[in-house]
Amino acid sequence: MSLLNELQIMLLKTDLDVTKNQQNQLVELVELLNKWNKAYNLTSVRDPHDMLVKHIMDSIVVSPHLQGQRLIDVGTGPGLPGLPLAILNPDKQFVLLDSLGKRLRFIRQAVLALGLKNVEFVQSRVEEYNPEQKFDVVLSRAFASLQDMLFWCKHLPNEHGHFLALKGQFPALEVAELDKEFEFIDSIPLQVPNLEAERCLVKVKRI
Repeated sequence: MSLLNELQIMLLKTDLDVTKNQQNQLVELVELLNKWNKAYNLTSVRDPHDMLVKHIMDSIVVSPHLQGQRLIDVGTGPGLPGLPLAILNPDKQFVLLDSLGKRLRFIRQAVLALGLKNVEFVQSRVEEYNPEQKFDVVLSRAFASLQDMLFWCKHLPNEHGHFLALKGQFPALEVAELDKEFEFIDSIPLQVPNLEAERCLVKVKRI
């Protein structure tokens, strides 16, 4: 089965509204990632069909829960979940941050190839990145423990902003041990079609 057909079948199992053009962009992103991965080892997922589930679907199920206009994906790796979310949300601005040059080179190529106008990419350690304009949402996927994420990223949200951490099982211990300057808001269960694993989105804000 083609990647596009497989994507379309999985999208039917969600409430996501993804245009034909966006579907094509998501498939093109998988093809680019697969091609670059052979030379640059960007992800341990080798099979494009697995990438579709574990990288694309796993990223875009977050889309309905994004608020605000300006978002940062910290420790984005090869642009996950930032690139798939930017494809689905052309009206929002995304900054993709990573410290590794080879990942940023891939992101630059992907942004060009996909014609994305709403993505800025920055090579920096997160604690050294101090933009003038802060963010509505600080997003991370497989970046660090909740404590580490909040500690390293606490300077990034604006006064109404919040953090979204994409996790597997609900990290009850991490939430229980939150520093008193942060408040746990919600944990949103995520359903990822064809993925045999739990996913949730943990929402936290700075008090």
